[in-house]
Amino acid sequence: MTAFFALTTSLLWGLADFGGGLLTRRTPALTVVVVSQAIAACVLAAIVLATGGWSEAGPRLWFAFAAGLVGPVALLSFYQALALGPMGVVSPLATLSVAVPVGVGLVLGERPGVLQFTGIALAVTGVVLAGGPQLRGAPVQRRTIALTLIAALGFGTVFALITEASTDVTGLFLALFVQRLTNVAVGGAALAASVRRSGAAVPQGGFPFAALPALAFVGLADAAANGTYAIATQHGPVTVAAVLASLYPVVTALAARGFLSERLRAIQAAGAGLALVGTVLLATG
Repeated sequence: MTAFFALTTSLLWGLADFGGGLLTRRTPALTVVVVSQAIAACVLAAIVLATGGWSEAGPRLWFAFAAGLVGPVALLSFYQALALGPMGVVSPLATLSVAVPVGVGLVLGERPGVLQFTGIALAVTGVVLAGGPQLRGAPVQRRTIALTLIAALGFGTVFALITEASTDVTGLFLALFVQRLTNVAVGGAALAASVRRSGAAVPQGGFPFAALPALAFVGLADAAANGTYAIATQHGPVTVAAVLASLYPVVTALAARGFLSERLRAIQAAGAGLALVGTVLLATG
């Protein structure tokens, strides 16, 4: 069950990143974050009301609140790092996020077997290679590296926090709602500050209403991925769930190949293969 839900997480996050990347080509990143998360919050509010999730309110929701504070900071840092580039450095570096939940799992006493450790090493290496690391070229700005590391730390922290936010499915819906609501509040405040500094909130042609379905998909896929990750950690080791969930860059690269006809470099294809081998070892170990 852990492998299934963790791999579902990587699929959802990978597709959400792909969709978000496309949307930010025409719409400001802050607007994409706020609108997509607001749509997800509305859907989750309806689910919470229908399932009676309010009864699950308790101290654990502080973990969801904290995840909601950290998430937008990590996402915006990641987008800014991608804007500064090069993507061949930013994407692989961001996978360091897996170190946070894996470290938490080890501190809590989890000890994967030899087969699983091998799978972790192969999967992480595969994900880095699938990002198409830039091995030569101009020096990378220190700001780009700093933003990428902030994003990686933030993503990993969200991984760790959402694991502790609930103990059952009903409570999970409430936790995800609180997380999304916090995301919207933080992102909205940042968007308002940007507008006050003469930043753009919408494209020159006005709000992209035609993109609402895509924005909804990005927000709901991101929320669902947080949910499936939490379930994965409840059914097995955090170390295994975190590594399998971190395969999302492979999904993003394959989506770009399938939908945009982007050619995979040899190093990316090799990385995808290594990640697949590592996944099999983790799932069977």
